[in-house]
Amino acid sequence: MDENIKPRYVISIAAELLGTRTYTLRYYEKVGIVRPARSSGNIRLYSDMDLALLRRVRALMEDLGVNLAGVEVILRMSRQIARLQRATEELEAEIDSLRNREEV
Repeated sequence: MDENIKPRYVISIAAELLGTRTYTLRYYEKVGIVRPARSSGNIRLYSDMDLALLRRVRALMEDLGVNLAGVEVILRMSRQIARLQRATEELEAEIDSLRNREEV
């Protein structure tokens, strides 16, 4: 398992690391910004990737003045761009593969 996605921080530790409150993290989960893993006892567990996402959310809101609705749009568009980039890379690799077959 990738160490960045491994759930490891309970909500109180995640909030402390981020310099925020636990209720803020609960709210971000409620509106769908972040989806922490859950333990067998239903305890929220945040990964390093979750913390990086939450730092980005905080930077967008505090440094750039983006409201939460804007943050949601930016995150959705960023995910879509990443998907399109992966698809483009896959298509380019397939084109290269086909060109190499033609040359043989």
